[in-house]
Amino acid sequence: MTLSLRARALLSLATAALVPPLVILGVRRVGLTDAVALGAAVLVMLPLLAWLAARWLAPLRRLTRALEGAVLSYRDGDFSFNLVPDGPRELADLARLHAELGLSLREQRQHLAQRELLLDTVVQNTPTALVLTGPGGKIAIANLAARQLLGAGRSLVGLDFAAVIAPLPAPLREALAGEADRLFAVTLDEDGAEETFHHSTHAFRLQGQPHRLRLLRRMTRELSRAEVGTWKRVIRVLSHELNNSLAPISSLAHSGAELARRGNTERLPQVLASIGERAAHLHGFLSGYASFAKLPAPRRESVEWPPFLDRLATLGAFHLDGEVPDRPGWFDPAQIEQALLNLIKNAHESGSDPDEIALRLVVAGGELRIEVLDRGPGMSEAVLAQALLPFYSTKRAEPGAKGSTGGGTGLGLALAREIAEAHDGRIALANRDGGGLRVALSLPQAG
Repeated sequence: MTLSLRARALLSLATAALVPPLVILGVRRVGLTDAVALGAAVLVMLPLLAWLAARWLAPLRRLTRALEGAVLSYRDGDFSFNLVPDGPRELADLARLHAELGLSLREQRQHLAQRELLLDTVVQNTPTALVLTGPGGKIAIANLAARQLLGAGRSLVGLDFAAVIAPLPAPLREALAGEADRLFAVTLDEDGAEETFHHSTHAFRLQGQPHRLRLLRRMTRELSRAEVGTWKRVIRVLSHELNNSLAPISSLAHSGAELARRGNTERLPQVLASIGERAAHLHGFLSGYASFAKLPAPRRESVEWPPFLDRLATLGAFHLDGEVPDRPGWFDPAQIEQALLNLIKNAHESGSDPDEIALRLVVAGGELRIEVLDRGPGMSEAVLAQALLPFYSTKRAEPGAKGSTGGGTGLGLALAREIAEAHDGRIALANRDGGGLRVALSLPQAG
């Protein structure tokens, strides 16, 4: 029967309490004095207690040594160390719990190793080139795509990253040496074929050490497909608009010729006016495309707000929401005026109450944000995702929603985006609480 630690302690105390009186009684029976009896009791008691202590504490010492070995094994990553259940019940239970812990740690380590193997397989076989650099710019991880792109297939682990990218073509080297996301083109093949890449980079700390992850994704195929899709949309829009204008012009020309042949000249001015109207519409349509394709570089200058807003108000009705900034704006007034005119016309064409169309000016953190607000029906999530793409007309995609200028050419919002990005800014669309759309044009300002 295995005794518990408490039972062993009680038994030791009982022995320590009973043995001295028995020894003293025995000594007295043989006629010795009390002092001799007490001395005899002490001489018997001390070795007995030492033996009992060693006897009962031996399992605890063994377990302590075993736990010390287990901790050292765990520190070295070895979870196969098991304790043998031995000694008092509490120690045996502790040994069993330790065995269960070791089994759980082994299983978790096995699962972790399997996940690491899966992750390594995915990382190594992904077509995106991946490079992880650690302290000192040493390469810690480089997958197969990175080895093929940067090192002609050789292993890059442990090499200096700066030395690896030094012989690469200038666009690729500059992208990898930078710390910003960018899209760039580079010629890699001897036949002069150009490849387009997207470079993204992220800095983080791993095990307390600074690391940087760089990703290079080939975008040539995706961009080619997008370009083909864009050209298809252009052709569809051009065909639609040209047919809508040329068919009436052809019909009206035939009618005018027939009227002239019959000598009925009274209706000829009306027919010719209709032909001129359709021709003017076609001219305006093609001019819109030309202005989008030939947008010049912006000529930034200091712009005083009162005359700029007064001139804009003559082109499209709106009311000012909030105060005018104290500082003048810093942008190309002609281009920003064109962009805002497109946005204000879109707001009117959305079906919003004209009194609800507003312009808001906010300057914060060295950035000017110009917002055009309306109370139309807004846009669905699908339209919001594509409304800024060239040749995507929200009028065709979602009747009653915010449209683009130019008779549904899909260039109004795209031109505003082009102007914003030419100013190193951006444009964002969002639905408003209570209905309507917010179009925010953000532009950096001079320091």
